[in-house]
Formats: sequence, C-alpha cells, structure tokens
Amino acid sequence: MSHQVRKPIIIAGPCSAETEEQVLQTAAKVAGHSAIKAFRSGVWKPRSRPGSFEGAGDKALGWLQKVKKEYGLPLAVEVATPMHVEKALEAGIDYFWVGARTTSNPFSVQELTKSLKGLDVHIMVKNPVNPDLALWIGAIERIMKVTSGQVMAIHRGFYPYEQTPYRNIPKWEIPIELKTRMPEVPIICDPSHISGNRDLVGEVAQYALDLNFDGLMIETHIDPDNALSDANQQLEPAALLELLDNLQFREQNVNGSVQTALESFRNQIDSIDSQILELLAQRMETTRKIGEYKKYRNVAAFQLKRWKNIVRSRIETGSSLGLSQDFVKKMLQSVHKESIRIQSEIMKQKDKEKN
Repeated sequence: MSHQVRKPIIIAGPCSAETEEQVLQTAAKVAGHSAIKAFRSGVWKPRSRPGSFEGAGDKALGWLQKVKKEYGLPLAVEVATPMHVEKALEAGIDYFWVGARTTSNPFSVQELTKSLKGLDVHIMVKNPVNPDLALWIGAIERIMKVTSGQVMAIHRGFYPYEQTPYRNIPKWEIPIELKTRMPEVPIICDPSHISGNRDLVGEVAQYALDLNFDGLMIETHIDPDNALSDANQQLEPAALLELLDNLQFREQNVNGSVQTALESFRNQIDSIDSQILELLAQRMETTRKIGEYKKYRNVAAFQLKRWKNIVRSRIETGSSLGLSQDFVKKMLQSVHKESIRIQSEIMKQKDKEKN
C-alpha cells in the first residue's frame, strides 16, 4: 500500500494584533516558511477581567490586510459575535475561529450561525473550556448545518482544576473520541494554549502530530516577553521556524484513512494513564505536606480510623463507577503503602534532627 508524508495545516501568528509594526514584522519573519499556510492574530480578545488588553479592534483588520497583500498569507481571526463575522468578511479574512468561551455557550454559537449561514469559509471551533465532548460536538454540528465551508475543530486543552505542567490539560482522549465520532472533521492542535509555556510547545505539537492531528495553530511574537497577552506561551519567530523544521511529520495512507480503532483506543489509554500519574504525584505531594505537619506535632504516620473511612468511601465511589471492590481495595492498599513510606521517611528525618 502506498504512503505519503502528511502535509498538516500550520497556522501561526501573534496571540493579539497589538500594533501595525508588530503584526507586519512578525509576518515578515515567518511568511517564507513553506509549512505555514495561514497567519493568525486576535483582533477582539475576550478577557476574564476588565482592564486587560482586549485587542486593537477593527483597525487591526487593516494591518492583517497588509499581511495578506504583502506576503500572500491567508488570514485567521477569532469571531465571537455576528458583528465580528461581518467585519471579518469585509476585511477578506479566510479562517474564522470560534473561541473556547463561545463554544461553551450554545446561545452564543447559535447567534453566530445567523451570520455564518451560507458562507463558504473555513470555520474552526475550539473545544469548550471544560472537558465536555457533547458541547464541543454540538457547536460543530450547529455550524455545519448552516455553512457550506469547511468546518474544523481546534483542540486547545481544558481548564485544569488541579496543578499540572500545562496551562490547559490536553485530555487527548477527548479529541481522539471526537475524531472517532466525526472522522470528516479535521482537528488542529493549539499547543500554545495547552502549554502556557513556550518551552513545552514543541513537545505538545509533536505529540499531536503523532496522534494524526491534521494541523497546528502556534503563537509567535517578535518580542514575546513584552507581549500584551499570553506572553509566556509565544515563541519568537526564529524559535517557531526551528520548531517547525524539527517536527516529524508521520506517514498516512494516500486515501486519507486515519488510525485504526485499536490505535485510537490505545492513545486514549495513554492519555488517561498520564493524567492518573499526574494525579498520583499530586496526592503524594499532599502526603508529604501531611507528613511534615505530623512531624512537628508528633502525630503517628498511620491513623487506623482515617484509613478505614478511606477504604469504605472509596469502595462505594468505585462501585458506583463500575469498578470491582477488590480492584479498588488493592489499588488503595498500594497507594496507602507508598503514603506511609513517605511519611515514615519524614519521621525518620525528624529523629535524625533530634540526634
């Protein structure tokens, strides 16, 4: 069977269009790379709190038009209201993306569809803030019903309720399940928003390509440390180009078939296992803190009453989730054994300090 190296969609540009000079200089430094298919920039920026930089607004569309005229790059911007769509269309924008906050609100998505109806443009739908696959699929379906253009999904990770190395937890099993249910919808990964840290962007980007994602959206800025939004996750143009040159693009069948179902399931397991290990590491860190607390208050490491309550409550929870009591008990015993070991080591350290 013949194979070919995939040519994923690479979209790059600053998080926000801040000034005309910043936009044009960034475009000039990345436009010559053959992998970059479009230039992105936020024009209207939804921010969590008032007072933050909310984008340069309508005037930034003029700066982007100059990018298209001078370098021939198609343009991508975020749209959150029908007015945004109207103004972006007038400016000749080629890719419209629906942000995570908008995707999270079906009313907002439905309002957008009124202005997208009948348009033959590329529309990219970011995953919602929370890991709700049905909500993501629903937003995609609403838009697919009204547009004749290509609809794509953007995986930008999910809001973390616990401490992780990432700004947004990838939860790779969710976009994999989306691909399983909607194989006709290309999925682009946004490693910048997943990472929140420019040092992790390359690692996340490569992992997405290894999972047969259809493209990447990466943020780049001529002076990222002084960017007005998302400074930590933006790459200098030279760093972006180096990253693109070092990425490994995998082979796929010429007919465009993607991973087998078995490979898809295995990738979901890999992602879930990674999250389990991260949570276990957080649990052990909390155990260390408890050990330190006990050390200075001369409290025994093992508390029988507490242990019995843990076993009872966790088995009940596990049973409600379809897990066998024996499995949950054995897992708890392993975790508890490691917790006692950690706290015992802390107690031993206390004894050494006394001596």
